[in-house]
Amino acid sequence: ATEFFDLVDFYALSWYPARAVVQKAYDAAADFHESKEVIVFEEGGCPWKEHLLDLEKENGVFGRTKYAMFPDQKGNWRIQCVPKDNSSFTNRKSLPWKGLRDDALSAASGIEGGIFVHAAGFIGGNVTFEGAKAMALKALEMPAE
Repeated sequence: ATEFFDLVDFYALSWYPARAVVQKAYDAAADFHESKEVIVFEEGGCPWKEHLLDLEKENGVFGRTKYAMFPDQKGNWRIQCVPKDNSSFTNRKSLPWKGLRDDALSAASGIEGGIFVHAAGFIGGNVTFEGAKAMALKALEMPAE
């Protein structure tokens, strides 16, 4: 019975309200960059993937968004790749600089404040919003691996 109530709580208190958060970020994508390939969440911890993919399908632009940005619990900024579909671990466009950290990441990217890019390239981080934005936009310009 506990599992059922936990699931109801998740959908009622987290998943369903997240639709409005994702809609707001989706609608504001052009404010971040004209390509609309990056969405920005003002807060982290939102279950965004399924809602984003649904919004893209509903608007006839499935596959457009490449990255989502959001603050982490320490106030740094994360860039996470959007998966090809809801059940996929394949990114639409992985971040370059795979497996690099700190100064090595900043040197390779040419962007100060680099924290890390996961070895699989699905997530990365920077100490500032501006740094994460620069990383996301530079990654968009680079050829896919």
